[in-house]
Amino acid sequence: MNYLTQAIQWITDPANAAGANGVWARMAEHFLYTVVAVAVAALVAVPLGYLVGHTRRGRGVVVVTSGAARALPTLGVLTLAGLVLGIGLAAPMLALVLLAFPSILAGAYAGVEAIDPVTVDSARGLGLSGWQVLTRVEIPLGLPLLIGGIRSAFLQVVATATLAAYVGAGGLGRFLFLGLKTQDYPQMLAASLLVVALAVAFDIAFESVEWLVRRVVPSGRREASA
Repeated sequence: MNYLTQAIQWITDPANAAGANGVWARMAEHFLYTVVAVAVAALVAVPLGYLVGHTRRGRGVVVVTSGAARALPTLGVLTLAGLVLGIGLAAPMLALVLLAFPSILAGAYAGVEAIDPVTVDSARGLGLSGWQVLTRVEIPLGLPLLIGGIRSAFLQVVATATLAAYVGAGGLGRFLFLGLKTQDYPQMLAASLLVVALAVAFDIAFESVEWLVRRVVPSGRREASA
């Protein structure tokens, strides 16, 4: 019997599903970690990205900063944060927020920058203020790229959230590290399959949202943001 078959049997075994340490509880924790990390990153990255895209100022600093954040080794950041903040959820959440930040930031300012300047000038010619241009023209037209950035952040975070168990937090990484410790390879593979399933679910959800946004955005706006 190969590891894949054993992993599927492990996942479908009712004994592994129930309880605070069961599959469903750990998957819910993993889901929550991912959503919270991306939401916290978005609270800062989206307004900053809109500010940079709208004013066309500070782009170089933002690009360098986000590039540096992408280059940070997540495990190293997690270990350092764990030493400073201690065992628990705070350290992995900090690392996951830093991981999600660059993709969301890039999606926000790139969505605004990609809009045809003629469209923006036309809006200003109609008497719209800078705030109205941003909220009525730039944000709606830039929404597809922002959603793409958030989608990328979700996929990166959901895969990396397994490291939360490295410093004593929960999530599907618990099964992965426990299997590594006990040399239970089917359990490790089962944890990996569950993470993949969660990532695929997120991807399908965002694909649906992007399709809906493209259907809602008028054709003229969609062409302007291309």
